[in-house]
Amino acid sequence: MQKLMTAAALSVAFLGTDALAQEEPMSIVFTHHSSASNPFWQAVKLGFDDACEKIAADCQMIFTQSEGAIDQQVANMTTALARSPDALLTSIVDNNAFDQIIESARDNGVIVIASNVDDTEGADGNARQAFVGQGFIDAGYSLGKAMSDFFPDDGPIKAVVGISAPGQNWSEQRGAGVMEYLEEFKAANPDRSVEIVRLDTGTDGAVVADRVGAYINANPDTTVYFDTGLWHTYVAQVLADRGVAPGDVLMGGFDIVSEVLAQMESGYIQVQVDQQPYMQGFIPVMQAYLAHTVDLSPADVDTGQGLVFAEDVPALKELAAQGVR
Repeated sequence: MQKLMTAAALSVAFLGTDALAQEEPMSIVFTHHSSASNPFWQAVKLGFDDACEKIAADCQMIFTQSEGAIDQQVANMTTALARSPDALLTSIVDNNAFDQIIESARDNGVIVIASNVDDTEGADGNARQAFVGQGFIDAGYSLGKAMSDFFPDDGPIKAVVGISAPGQNWSEQRGAGVMEYLEEFKAANPDRSVEIVRLDTGTDGAVVADRVGAYINANPDTTVYFDTGLWHTYVAQVLADRGVAPGDVLMGGFDIVSEVLAQMESGYIQVQVDQQPYMQGFIPVMQAYLAHTVDLSPADVDTGQGLVFAEDVPALKELAAQGVR
């Protein structure tokens, strides 16, 4: 059913606007936890806007003023729902904060699809109808496993896992996936010293650079730093400013934006995980349209955990510059 639903949604995407236009255009609102300065969310917005144009819908994406501000997202969602939209797309970064609001929206006939981040219990934890986004634990595990190919052949390993947003589902789950793999690596290499450190880092680039930079300065034996977002680009700049050679501290994280690709080219970032943000904006709109017009049930869509390495950068640079990756 999921594959059929996804295929249907994508096929609708390529129909002309005239074929999809309704006498009364759908109203769709997308609320989430991020600020407009986050480059990742601009790719989500582009997918959202393109899909809305194809179905001639009345759409609005509402950013928070502060990165990761759950209270602001709750306020934005409440205000948006007061206008009785046909569909609400939203990230669910907290297992409790949005439950009553979304349940009330569903009771009032609003189509609700989670995008980018879901309740950790999925449909059992929230009344949303489907989730379009990455499987975070699996993605974190894949990042850890791919990065291990760059580990030195012998000697101790000190791995630092940066939790960008402590308490928020996406960051905690990605970090848990990375640490799950690292624990397996440690068990499989009993003759090596493997230390795994959790470090709460934040989502402000300057703060992340200060915290991680200070840690590495105090712990020059750090082998690898994992970020649960894209803020290790700021750490890369700190290392470069200090004269630390590329690869002396291995680094990896999530999302493909121009800054990340530049640091991959320079050798400071070895592995990156792509969750395809354009899809996270585009597909939920199409699913909401199908639910609204022909009563098809929204379905979960995993937008992937594609691993990106330095050799992949040239093919991705133009797409990142266009804002679609």
